[in-house]
Amino acid sequence: MQPLERIGRYRLERRLGTGAFGTVWLAHDDQLDAPVAVKVLADNWSHRLDVHDRFLSEARLLRRADSKRVVQVYDIGELPDGRPYFVMEYADAGTLADLLTTGPLPVPDALRLTALAARGAADLHGAGIVHRDIKPTNVLLRTAQDGTRRVLLADLGLAKSLAQASGLTLAAGSAGYQPPEQAQPGAGIDARADVYALGAVGYELVTGTVPAAPGQVIRPDRLRPDLGDDAQRALMRALEPDRQRRWPSAQAFADELDRLAAAAAARRPKPLDGVRRRLNAVTLTVAAVLAAGGTALAVTMVVRNGSAGDETRVADSTGRVVAEVPSAWAGELLDSGWNPKSLGLASGHEPGLEVADRVSEWQDLTAAVNGVFIGVSEQGDVTAKVDRLSHSGCHYDGSRAFAGSDWKGGIRTWSACPDSGGSIQEAALVPADGGGRPQVYVQIRQKGTADRATTDGILRSLRVT
Repeated sequence: MQPLERIGRYRLERRLGTGAFGTVWLAHDDQLDAPVAVKVLADNWSHRLDVHDRFLSEARLLRRADSKRVVQVYDIGELPDGRPYFVMEYADAGTLADLLTTGPLPVPDALRLTALAARGAADLHGAGIVHRDIKPTNVLLRTAQDGTRRVLLADLGLAKSLAQASGLTLAAGSAGYQPPEQAQPGAGIDARADVYALGAVGYELVTGTVPAAPGQVIRPDRLRPDLGDDAQRALMRALEPDRQRRWPSAQAFADELDRLAAAAAARRPKPLDGVRRRLNAVTLTVAAVLAAGGTALAVTMVVRNGSAGDETRVADSTGRVVAEVPSAWAGELLDSGWNPKSLGLASGHEPGLEVADRVSEWQDLTAAVNGVFIGVSEQGDVTAKVDRLSHSGCHYDGSRAFAGSDWKGGIRTWSACPDSGGSIQEAALVPADGGGRPQVYVQIRQKGTADRATTDGILRSLRVT
């Protein structure tokens, strides 16, 4: 691909994102042969000395943090037109917000990721810095050499020295993650402001929903019944409007979340196994592994003669969504629905399910997984949202049309995903009879190359009532 532009020795490849004051680019350091992220001050702010100084302050604060849990700054410079830029490590695995695109995370994973973000905040606080804008888009994921993912705090554009923050400050932060003391100018803040934001991040990871205004937050276990009393109490303590009643530090919050994540993982049932194939259709009542819900499920084994092998019929907890998937994929089931907000649609709770050989690793593109996510939406344009999806590190193979007796729509495919070498297919479906509702979002993960026959078979079996 031809370079878009070059800044010093850094060859720009593509835009990663644009914020209020600058643009972040994925670039390549030709001398070190490594990917980096380059943040450049926006041209329309170049004449503002206060914005110029704030931009450079972010780089200095990132450098001052000197933590493996905070994005590292490698270099700083200035363009010929006077705009400053700084060079950071590249987070190749996206953000926590990307993990939420298919709905809330398994409880142990959500608690563990929040704990890692809290430890990053604790490192900032130890360096005398309060972030003031912790949210899923500012928590990055980077693949380590051993294949695990590191959690990194980023975007310190609103960060301040704790010594300065204890005095009069301007209002800052993002709705849903902003504690009361940050919402009004003039109030001093301390590290517990970040504890509130971390509680909001954890809340969203387990419910798929941004919490309401301080003091009006719905208990997370009402949106996620399998959360557990201890976990809901830990999150609600972080979200206390009165900072005196919050966790005293990000470190204390992280320690409790790690304990709860370990306990939740220990309670997770083992995958369903030992189901024998039959030569005719047979209905089995099984204790299916539910990442949410916790009820038994009637699973129907349906044999299809021929190379396609046998399929297992699965349904969500409401019984409205039914599909047939390869039996080898039907190891674990999450049947409690989804929030279309994760796809960028209106917030709500709609029918949906996720079935896979390893549901707990569904969000990790570096893991080899076979499975299907299906979510129904009664409002919004699913096709438009699916057309904007991308998967960092995977190769985009293009799109194709799908037409069945019940559904029609488009399928987009990615292959050669990092480490796993697997494939991802995203489908946006509408009724084949021309009706506008409901619409359905489907994501299919496969180990290796996407198999068109398997995908089409799953989509043709889909029933929504």
